Amino acid sequence: MLELGCGGGRDTAALAAAGHRVVAIDLSPEAVARAQERVPSAQVHCQDIRAPFPPAEGSIGVVVASLSLHYFTWSATNALASRLHEVLRPEGVLLCRLNSTNDHHFGASGHPEIEKDFYLVDGAPKRFFDREALDRLFAHGWRILAIEEKVIDRYDRPKSVWEAVLERSD
Repeated sequence: MLELGCGGGRDTAALAAAGHRVVAIDLSPEAVARAQERVPSAQVHCQDIRAPFPPAEGSIGVVVASLSLHYFTWSATNALASRLHEVLRPEGVLLCRLNSTNDHHFGASGHPEIEKDFYLVDGAPKRFFDREALDRLFAHGWRILAIEEKVIDRYDRPKSVWEAVLERSD
């Protein structure tokens, strides 16, 4: 499994405990150190997710991207989705969680807009998705197996997200 934006390794630990071999990536050296300490069996890399992924193209069965695909312009987000498609083997699965345009507690309104649904939130760029944007992002080479907008309680306030399960279909 390839995990993008692993942070301190919370999900990495759950994936490894379920018996998966995990290659994880995060931009923060501190988060990478915490993840590696928490999950010694994981291979954790400190890098931008726009850089080449450690595994070879077409070799990964599952990519997990929980709230890590929302920091980029629309063109960069599309390029990243294409790269995820390439790294997955045929019929590989992408599990992702994306910010919803209804996520007003975490920046979907009241911030300077960089481009449509992409804001500068407390000095950091952040993208928010509606169903139409998800359908456009995953229109080519993907089969949507499940997609649902929901509210999660992972933070100090409720967070609106999209959860999607997509299969690589060539």
